[in-house]
Order: sequence, then C-alpha cells, then structure tokens
Amino acid sequence: MTNDEIFSKVQAIIVDQTGEDADKVTMTTNIKQDLDADSLDIFEVINEIEDEFDIKIETEEGIETVSDLVTFVEKQLAAKDKE
Repeated sequence: MTNDEIFSKVQAIIVDQTGEDADKVTMTTNIKQDLDADSLDIFEVINEIEDEFDIKIETEEGIETVSDLVTFVEKQLAAKDKE
C-alpha cells in the first residue's frame, strides 16, 4: 500500500470522525490543534484506523500530525509484511 493510499484512507477516517472538510485535512494538519479534536475524537479516529489497517496504535506514540499518523501506519504495515 502506497503512502498516498494510506493518506487517503486516514484522511477519510478523520473527515468522518471530526466532520471537517477533506481539504482541511492535509499531511501537515495537527489533529488536536488544527481540527480542534478532543480526546474522544482522537480515540475514535485511532479505533477506526486500527480496524481499517488491522494494526495496534498505542496512545503514547507521539502522533500529532496527519503525517505522523500516516508514517506510523506505513511502518506498522511494513512490519506486518515481514512476518
């Protein structure tokens, strides 16, 4: 799965969970600050991403931006491919 494909899915999940416009969710978007996402929003986004990609995201992963999230998913998928 390419970086663009991961971003598209992550973006769709964030848009769905936060109600923001897709054009506001870019790789540089800070999920908490730019989208005013509260802890429940972030929890729901993470749950959806875990389900979509069949991965586990610990809450202390240091994920702040959409780019951080996409990179994390990409690394998790790469690790799963090696198993």
